[in-house]
Amino acid sequence: MTVAQRRGRRIMMTDAERDAYLEAQRTCRVATVSPEGRPHVGALWFVWDGTSLWLYSLTRSLRWSQLRRDPRVAVVVDDGVEYGELRGVELSGEVSFVGEIPRTGEPDAELDRPERLFASKYFGLDALPHDARHGWLRLTPDAVTSWDFRKLSAANGQAPPG
Repeated sequence: MTVAQRRGRRIMMTDAERDAYLEAQRTCRVATVSPEGRPHVGALWFVWDGTSLWLYSLTRSLRWSQLRRDPRVAVVVDDGVEYGELRGVELSGEVSFVGEIPRTGEPDAELDRPERLFASKYFGLDALPHDARHGWLRLTPDAVTSWDFRKLSAANGQAPPG
């Protein structure tokens, strides 16, 4: 095992740490690719349900059209300013389109939980207001990578920030 692999394991978040982190964070960056192979990265709000990342995207966006053509995606959620504060999660895989497009609020049992989580997290509401401009993307990741550089400070006897 290399030094980089050992350090990677030391800074990796546990499943519980990752879940708490994703539940608390508000913005992710979503990477898609054009038919010509050009990457496109855009910020988006999301919710994490412990298994899947739910993205509420404009259906007339470049992101949406690129994912319709090629559902492969990489998503990064991260924060921190100083090196010892950096932490984040990268999730990748293929998205699926869930519910009617665009979403108008027709009953859909599969969307009950993500819509409640989203309404509470971003609007402080019990139910999500629908605008007939957005639709749901679900990413159940094939690969997840996490890091929390605050653990390096803790391993050196320093209390992690925050």
